[in-house]
Amino acid sequence: MRRRDLIAASAALPVLAAGNHALAGDRPAPGGASISMPGVGLPVIAGGRLRNYVFVSLRLHLGGSATPESMRPKEAYLRDALVRAGHRTPFLVPDDWTRIDEAALSASLMRSAAAIAGRGSVVRIEIVNQAPRRRTGVQTG
Repeated sequence: MRRRDLIAASAALPVLAAGNHALAGDRPAPGGASISMPGVGLPVIAGGRLRNYVFVSLRLHLGGSATPESMRPKEAYLRDALVRAGHRTPFLVPDDWTRIDEAALSASLMRSAAAIAGRGSVVRIEIVNQAPRRRTGVQTG
């Protein structure tokens, strides 16, 4: 099996598990559905140079008419929009190359989600984990 297929399969597991609970009769509260986006690699660019990568795991809280099943095909587009935005205007935390700016990331992804999946489809973005490639990298001077 190709590495790409393994990654895609592992990304779909949380969504499939949520779908199985709904089939068993454990209906989630209206508007309480969410979808996970594990392991999005975002660059940390400072001074025009690539300084680090931070791998971010996200949880998108869905609103209104959006369901995990309807958002699953759009996840790749959301991931692509996030990586493109991270290269265009990096989500840089001043003086720290091991973290990204959570507010800037959330705002950018909310704008992209409104364009890709429709306004109100994603109501909140939760950053579950940030794992830098290099554990050091505090910018000095």
